[in-house]
This record gives sequence, structure tokens and C-alpha cells, in this order.
Amino acid sequence: MKKAIIIIVVVAMFGYAVYEFVDRDTKTTSDNNDDKITATGPGMNNDQTSNEENTNEENTNDEDNAENDGEPTVGLKQGNIAPDFELELLETGEQVQLSDYRGNKVMLNFWASWCGPCRAEMPDMEKLHNNEDVAVLAVNLASTEKNSSDITDFVEEFELTFDVLLDETNEVATLYAIKPIPTSYLIDEDGIIQNMAQGALNYEMMIQGFEMMD
Repeated sequence: MKKAIIIIVVVAMFGYAVYEFVDRDTKTTSDNNDDKITATGPGMNNDQTSNEENTNEENTNDEDNAENDGEPTVGLKQGNIAPDFELELLETGEQVQLSDYRGNKVMLNFWASWCGPCRAEMPDMEKLHNNEDVAVLAVNLASTEKNSSDITDFVEEFELTFDVLLDETNEVATLYAIKPIPTSYLIDEDGIIQNMAQGALNYEMMIQGFEMMD
């Protein structure tokens, strides 16, 4: 009888030990699986993000290299080729293009007769035209003028002798993204934009801007 009880107790203990081992192994496997899911989910997203960032960086570098290796692009930033256009000269009615002035330093100025700051800088622009080897192109926003006579009266009042161009449809002002006036683009002999200024410039500022090209 005692021997039977002992056998039963041993079997029970063995069964319990097996149960504990199996249960512990199951929990460990489950925990490991949970850990893998948590790590793999974010891990894949990070890898994908990293790959996308690397791709974007490579594309950006490729674009930068393309710009550095090739000719300057047409645009409005420093180092861009100034966009070409064709407008009528106020004095003669002749059609001229910006590219006609290639080989000269150019001050491309946008103005209107009703603009106070434009009036303030006109004498200095005339001085620049007379004293320096710079082609001054003053693009009048003709579509904003009340009367065409306001333009000629303005030119006569300030005795302007540089080229005045008429932007009658506002096309060129839009091309150059002109908002405040006066706005001036300083362009080198190769047609490359070297500087841009919004607001009136005095003679010293104009000279300094062109000296920076040398």
C-alpha cells in the first residue's frame, strides 16, 4: 500500500514537472514572437524611411551635380541666366530683347511714374548710365499707368537718356515675379543674374553691386 502511494506521488511530481516545462517553453516562445513583431514593425519602417531619405539625397546630389556640370539654368536666382524678353522702346518704338545687351553689364529696373521710390532713384540711375559702363534698362509697368503721357512726362522731367521699355501687358513683370517697385536685377556680361534689390537704390549702392562682379 505504501509502495503504491509512493509511486502515485512520484508520477504526479513527474507530470507536474513536465507541465511546468511545457508551459514555460510556450510562454517563452510567445514572448519571443511578440518581441519580433515589435522590433520588425518599426524596423521595417525605419529601413524604408532610411532608404527613401538616401534616395532623396542621391537625387538631390544628382541634380546639384547636373547643375554644376552643365550650363547655368534660366531663372531668377543669383547665378541663373536672366529670362529673355522682347519689349518696345519708348523713344523709337523699336522692339528690343534683353539678349541684345549681352556683353554689357545691365541694370534691369522695373518702375512706374506714380511710384515715389522710383522717382527717388531715377537721378542716380541716370548718373550710373552716364558715368559707368553699364546699360540701364528701365522697364515701365505701362499697364499700371493712368495715361501713356505720364510716362513721357516723367522721362522728360528727369531728363532720362537710358533705354525705357514699355511692359504694356505686364508680361515681363510677371516673368520676373515683380511685386514691390522699384525692383532691380544686376546682370553681368554673360547674362547671369548677380544680384537683385527691392526698393530704391542710390548711386553708391549701384556701384557697389556692379563692383562685386569684378
